[in-house]
Amino acid sequence: MGDIIDELSWRGLIAVSTDIGELRDALRDGRVTYYAGFDPTAPGLHIGHLALLLAMRRLQLAGHRPVGVVGGATGLIGDPSGRSAERVLNPRETVAQWVERIRGEVSRFLDFDAGDCSALIVSNLDWTGPMHVLDFLRDIGKHFSVNRMLDRESVKGRLEGGGISYTEFSYQLLQAMDFLELYRRYGCALQLGGSDQWGNLVAGVDLIRRVEGASAHALAMPLITKPDGTKYGKTEGGAIWLSADLTPPYAFYQFWLNVSDAEVPGLLKVFSFRPPERITELVRESTERPAARLGQRALAEEMTTLVHGEQECRRAVAASQALFGHGSVAALDERTLAAVFDEVPSARVFAAPDGLPTVADLLAEVKLVSSKSAARRVIAGGGAYLNNHRVTAEDTAPGPGDLLCGRYLILRAGRRRVGVVEVVCSI
Repeated sequence: MGDIIDELSWRGLIAVSTDIGELRDALRDGRVTYYAGFDPTAPGLHIGHLALLLAMRRLQLAGHRPVGVVGGATGLIGDPSGRSAERVLNPRETVAQWVERIRGEVSRFLDFDAGDCSALIVSNLDWTGPMHVLDFLRDIGKHFSVNRMLDRESVKGRLEGGGISYTEFSYQLLQAMDFLELYRRYGCALQLGGSDQWGNLVAGVDLIRRVEGASAHALAMPLITKPDGTKYGKTEGGAIWLSADLTPPYAFYQFWLNVSDAEVPGLLKVFSFRPPERITELVRESTERPAARLGQRALAEEMTTLVHGEQECRRAVAASQALFGHGSVAALDERTLAAVFDEVPSARVFAAPDGLPTVADLLAEVKLVSSKSAARRVIAGGGAYLNNHRVTAEDTAPGPGDLLCGRYLILRAGRRRVGVVEVVCSI
């Protein structure tokens, strides 16, 4: 697609925008500098942020200049997200550490050697920190109507509940000031964000108009949600992080591999860099052969390669195949085995002085079978495996040489039921 607005629209990445015709013309007529912000309210970014990062990348590939803003200032405040309670204010030292970490994560997805389109990464603490409170109130605050600020959905929701502090209420002014400052420094004329940020986005557009007499644009992306309506990467629990120390590459790969068939078309459009015609073909093939999970595999491999690199993707694929008997589990490294332990049925056992429990006992302990007698039947039927080696005797027990990385055992009952045992102490 030659027109970036058409491509973003086809991919379902436009929820609402300021005048779409004017924005299309601006993007078509020359290079536009644009930005998106990432607050350090957690130790890293998750796949909810990834959709925004990849939208930034698409615009850069279309010939525009990205500015990634890490919220060294706004991260100390916290955006009122509609929660029933105020965010916990993190210590300044913690926020500073997270700023540097997130700066590195944002940098992985943008090109800093693209000539006039080369990316920038900045922290809004650079211009907010030195500002005096009286200057902020006189130069920024006077342009905002409290009545309009109260109309913001997340603010109204809080007012109907336990209320909102002035600290979080002021967040909108800080984000609008970011847009104004970026306009002044870099000619930034477009802000990207999630649809839940729309009030903040248009506040910046309005501030630029009032202070500079200039026009700017805002484009909000729809929130990427699961079938149950919750956000992907929601930080209250179960987030899929972009850093390997928070979500190991194997677990990251498995997330994409395990999405439902119904999710595949939308996720391919949002996250994949395949051209539209290839995505359409892949969706068709996936529909015709659902058991092959072609769309899930394509997503898993492309996203894991993009986020963690080709080598880590190969390891994740090899681990996934090895668990189900299509390769050697002996080659799996300890980090991958620890990730597998968290992803499949698992148990920790202590080695007794006379050795480990039998495979039959372990199959029942991990709950791959309903009982020890059921485990013995699986063994008798030739369906039990220890580290991908078939177990043929009911009294077979693992020995020290069977422990992967000195403490893990991979069990399998049949073709698809896989579990992991971690031996807590050595034997």
